[in-house]
Amino acid sequence: MGLFERYLSLWVGLSILLGVALGVVIPDFFAVVAQLEFAHVNFVIALLIWLMIYPMMIQINFSSIKDVGNNPRGLLLTLTINWLIKPFTMAALGWLFFKVFFAGWIDPQTANEYIAGMVLLGVAPCTAMVFVWSQMTRGNASYTLVQVSINDVIMIFAFAPLTALLLGVNDIEVPWNTLLMSVGLYVVFPLIAGILTRSRFPSEENVDRFVTQLKPLSMMGLLATVVLLFGFQAQTLIAKPQVIALIAIPLLIQTYGIFAIAYFFALKLKLPHNIAAPACMISTSNFFELAVAMAVSLFGLHSGAALATVVGVLVEVPVMLSLVYFANKTTGWFER
Repeated sequence: MGLFERYLSLWVGLSILLGVALGVVIPDFFAVVAQLEFAHVNFVIALLIWLMIYPMMIQINFSSIKDVGNNPRGLLLTLTINWLIKPFTMAALGWLFFKVFFAGWIDPQTANEYIAGMVLLGVAPCTAMVFVWSQMTRGNASYTLVQVSINDVIMIFAFAPLTALLLGVNDIEVPWNTLLMSVGLYVVFPLIAGILTRSRFPSEENVDRFVTQLKPLSMMGLLATVVLLFGFQAQTLIAKPQVIALIAIPLLIQTYGIFAIAYFFALKLKLPHNIAAPACMISTSNFFELAVAMAVSLFGLHSGAALATVVGVLVEVPVMLSLVYFANKTTGWFER
C-alpha cells in the first residue's frame, strides 16, 4: 500500500477542512463552479471523477472471467453479499437511523438525501481498493481479479434498477434519465476506456506500470472532489457540525456488520483463507468514487446524498484497515 492509500483518511480529513474553510472564505468561487453543468452533470466534478475511475477500470481484466469455475463458493459468497444482502441492509439502516433514531434532528428532505447517499454506497461494490485489501491479507490475486471482474459486469446491468428500487422504497423520486446517463458516464464508458487501454499494452507488467503512473492523478481527483463537495456544503456544516457523525454511525454499523456476515459464511463454506479474506473484503467495501459521482449527478453538488457518500470515503479506509488486521489475526480459523 502506497503513501496515499495508507493515509487516505488523513488526506480526506485535511481536504474536508480545506473545503469547508474555502467555502466560507470564497463562496462565490464555489457558486461559479456549481453552475458549470449540463443535464445535472457538473463538468468539473465529472472530470475529477474520471481521473479517479479510469485508472481503476484499466486494472480489470475481463479475460479472467474464463476462470469463474475455479472455487465457485468464494464467488457465490461475494455475489450474494454484494447484490442480495448489502444494498438492502444499507437502505434499511439508512431508513432506521434517519427516519427513526435521528428524525428529531434532521428534516425529512435532508434525511431522504442521506438515505440516498447510503443506498448509492451500498449498491456500488468495490473495484479498485479491494486489490490493496487482497494483497494485505495475502489473498489469491488471480481469484480476486475474477471476483472484481464478475461484479463489474453485473454492475453494468444491475446498478440502475437496484438503485431505483431502493430509492423508490424509501419514497425518494428517481430521475431515470439522469440515472441511466450516469451509469453510462461513470460505469460503461470508463470500462470501455479501460478495456481499450489494456489492449494497447503487450503484458500485465506494462499495464501495472501505466496504472502506477496514473495513481497520483487519481488521488488528486479524489481529494479535489472532496474539497469541492465540502466547499459546497460549508455553510451547512458550520451550522450543523454534528452531521458528519450522524452519517458515520450507520455507515460504521453497516461495514462491520456486513463483514461479520461474510466472514461467518466464509467459515461455514470452508473456504481457504487466501480466498475467504479477499472475498469478505470485496463484500464489505464500496466503490465510493462511483457513489460520489452518482450522488452529484442525481441529487446535486449541495445535496445531503453527495455529503453522505464523501463521509463514506472518510469512514471506509480506517475501518477496512482494522478488518485487514482482524483477517490476518484469524488465519488459523480457515483451511490452508
